[in-house]
Amino acid sequence: MSEHTPRRGFLKTLGGLTAAMAAWPALAGAQASPPRRRAGAQYRGDFAAPKLDKVRVALIGVGARGSGHTTQLSAIEGTEVVAISDLYEDLAKRAESRAKEKGHTPKLYYGDPNAWKTMFAETKPDAVFIATPWELHAPMAIAAMRAGAHAFVEIPIALTIQEMWDMVDTSEETGRHCMLMENVCYGREELLYLNMVRQGLLGELLHAEAAYIHDLRSQMKEEERGTGSWRTYHYARRNGNLYPCHGLGPVAQYMSVARGDDQFGRLSSFSSPGRGRTLYGKANFPADHKWNQLDFSRGGDMNTSIIKTVQGKTIMVQWDETSPRPYTRHNLIQGTKGTLTGFPNRLSIEGVNRAHQWAQGEEFTTLTAQYEHPLWKRVGDMAATMGGHGGMDFLMLFRIVECLRTGQPLDQNVYEGCAWSSVAPLSEKSVRQDGAAQDFPDFTRGDWKTTKSLSVIA
Repeated sequence: MSEHTPRRGFLKTLGGLTAAMAAWPALAGAQASPPRRRAGAQYRGDFAAPKLDKVRVALIGVGARGSGHTTQLSAIEGTEVVAISDLYEDLAKRAESRAKEKGHTPKLYYGDPNAWKTMFAETKPDAVFIATPWELHAPMAIAAMRAGAHAFVEIPIALTIQEMWDMVDTSEETGRHCMLMENVCYGREELLYLNMVRQGLLGELLHAEAAYIHDLRSQMKEEERGTGSWRTYHYARRNGNLYPCHGLGPVAQYMSVARGDDQFGRLSSFSSPGRGRTLYGKANFPADHKWNQLDFSRGGDMNTSIIKTVQGKTIMVQWDETSPRPYTRHNLIQGTKGTLTGFPNRLSIEGVNRAHQWAQGEEFTTLTAQYEHPLWKRVGDMAATMGGHGGMDFLMLFRIVECLRTGQPLDQNVYEGCAWSSVAPLSEKSVRQDGAAQDFPDFTRGDWKTTKSLSVIA
């Protein structure tokens, strides 16, 4: 399966998932109190798995995202790409050729929507990388962990709160990692900001702003294969922040959310009217086209959600994949001594630059040069060469492999991935209730208080 998965006939073979999609609203709400940890399960906040001399890798979905993962994982020392699964033969063989260029000889599984299950049984990988349509993330990750593999999942980690609890429970029971692959946490600017925050330049952190504002209407032209062939249906069926993690993940890490300092508390959410995709459909497709039969007015073009943390701090999270507006993730973090923000990169810090003005451009570069993150200093040249959104994709995969081989805790744990992803179903419920506040589930069951903050990794 890949992001190029066709909708026709595919979900029929995964009957339970079709029912789950229809039941999104019923499953979206947070639970009033966390369920008890199952017998024998262990908290995985600072979990470090046993070292692996070589990481035997399998990939499910080698389309838009998975093809890049194949190329980059194949080039990382200490990996062996043992298997590739995709619904389409041409995509599987394209990924195979990329792996073979680096000396790997993966087994291929394609054509059958359940081929990935056979792959688990036959190849027994150490780590599975999942880049498939959103509704497949949770069942595939859970199956991977139960098959003995660590699971690495594209965004979002799951669609419903119940699925997220199931992933947490499975990770705790199996002793396997389940990590959301939030690549933006490895961007050069995001690592820079993390280092500056950890050095105390902003003082006490009070507020953050995060976003994923990206005009993706052109994906609707992917009618049978490609991301648009399945993602377009989400815009017509759902109303909330459907893709919160790119902006939210980094600022949550700055604030050590779910890691000792703080935890998400409540969320309120509102959406603008939904207009853009209806207009785009009418302008670009025949009147009887399937996209023009969908009611995009049920969703909103821009969603704005406000999170209040347990410690009373605030985070604004916005999402818009429809409007003709330049790309931004905001990436703003504000403290008692100053503020850092992106798009473009700017700072205002007491005693560092002129008061009441942004330092940007050359002044920003000069003032921040000494705070380049040590991980970027160590691997940044290689990451920039390997590419993937400016190198962040490669750096993320490099760190995953490094942590597995050295027995370190991962930079993102399962609880963070679920907390960040839970903004989607919680925002949908809040929008339906005219902005009524929704409580976040505590996927750590209170253990976030004992979890170490993400350090400045060297």
